[in-house]
Amino acid sequence: MRCGGAVGLLPSAPLPTFELTLYLATTVGCHLYSFYELFKLSRIYEKNLDTEFGFEKGFFIWGFKKDPTDFEWSFWTEWVKKLLMWTLLGHIIISQVTNAFFPKFRTWLLMMYGMLACFITVGYKGLAVILLHLVISFTVAQLRVPALSWICSVLLLYSLQMDSLGKMKKCWYETENEYFLLLFCLALCNLRYTSFSLEYCWHRVYPQSRCMSFCWLLAYVFYYPIFHNGPIICYDDFNNQMRRILTSVPRMDHMCLLLGVVRIFFWWWLTESLLHFMYIHAIQHQETILESASYWILGGLAFAHTMFFYLKYLLLYGIPSIIMYLDGIEPPRLPRCTSSLYSFTGTWREFDVGLHRWLVRYIYVPLGGSQHGLLRMMFSSAMAFSFVCYWHGGHSFMLYWAVMNWVGVMIENILKMICSSSPAQEIIGRFLSARMQRRVHGALGSIATTLLILSNLVFICGNEVGRIYWNRTFIQARNILSVRQVAEARDLNKSCQVSECTFIR
Repeated sequence: MRCGGAVGLLPSAPLPTFELTLYLATTVGCHLYSFYELFKLSRIYEKNLDTEFGFEKGFFIWGFKKDPTDFEWSFWTEWVKKLLMWTLLGHIIISQVTNAFFPKFRTWLLMMYGMLACFITVGYKGLAVILLHLVISFTVAQLRVPALSWICSVLLLYSLQMDSLGKMKKCWYETENEYFLLLFCLALCNLRYTSFSLEYCWHRVYPQSRCMSFCWLLAYVFYYPIFHNGPIICYDDFNNQMRRILTSVPRMDHMCLLLGVVRIFFWWWLTESLLHFMYIHAIQHQETILESASYWILGGLAFAHTMFFYLKYLLLYGIPSIIMYLDGIEPPRLPRCTSSLYSFTGTWREFDVGLHRWLVRYIYVPLGGSQHGLLRMMFSSAMAFSFVCYWHGGHSFMLYWAVMNWVGVMIENILKMICSSSPAQEIIGRFLSARMQRRVHGALGSIATTLLILSNLVFICGNEVGRIYWNRTFIQARNILSVRQVAEARDLNKSCQVSECTFIR
């Protein structure tokens, strides 16, 4: 079993049913009550928030207005309605037609359609920039020196953050959203051509001419379902599955496909409902509300943010995954629900599975990983988190988020090694029963969950919201506890004096 908490291997001793029921009822009850408090707060401040942020008119939730202030969700839903729905539908048609009539040319026809769809969405200048990045990366990869390919990829990634180049690219488009679409596409393409270049340097690319290798790079980068937003798939997985499709017609489970489509619509409805019922993104910009809100509201707001983030990426990854399934390609597993994640290590393994595999394959393992001692593992993990931070833009809140996650993963792995050692296992087995070990593991997991939610709030909402939560949760709560202790001590002292006077009388 994968150990996600601080205790070593968990014994297979089930807890009593009534105890598990109590835990479940308490958890669900607390979540529902905190959501109810957050719902009431949203209704109280609805007019003020609407005046400041300009809420959208609700179209299916009992007349409630919609909070449009989450940039990522508004950005992608606008593009899907405007254009991406039709370009993705075009990919499905081309894929199915070529699979039926031209299976041997399917890879190359999909590649050409991907380039055409890229031209339609980001324009000929955007397509030219992407092709320029690919040519530079492929040229450096011919030297077959992984370090040089890495330097090239990092420099190309740095070019996305240069203000002068950014201003020039913005002049190409009428709106900022068009520029941001190109920026997101270039960032994802960076991961893909880095994957190809490293595989090429390691001689894991099929032996073929340079021209054919470049064609496979184009087929990989311009595979359209994952072109704009992921999920991430490494080149070796893509290449192997595409070659397998050329030799055998993929079988399709239509019932599984239908259930996937139904789930997509359900997740979309749930995500939109959350934006109508609870104005979590508008409230996060109101420090006065956060400073004065009750702890129930703060807890509901934190959990609602993590749930919305989970639902958002279920859709952003779920739709391309269904299209990949239609193409006969197995996509990475969809994100695991954040409410079931209780460790930093488990979150990185289970939320964005494709990105985790990319980081492990191209950064963590080549730098030593866990096979060369604790210090090498710490260094490898630090470099992986550093790249994730830089790839997301290198902002200060990203740096804090990356450091918190790295520290969390390191503490969990160190405690796992300690608790898995023979002396520790002997001590644990002597003083704790199998059931008590599960309870201790759950208690430690709750601490990790609290810190994990705090780090995710920094990632989602920024430093200021993270600071407010830290102060309200740890500093202010401790001060309140200290004041209560002083008051209780005073009351106790007074009662003792009264008792003493009574005794003397």
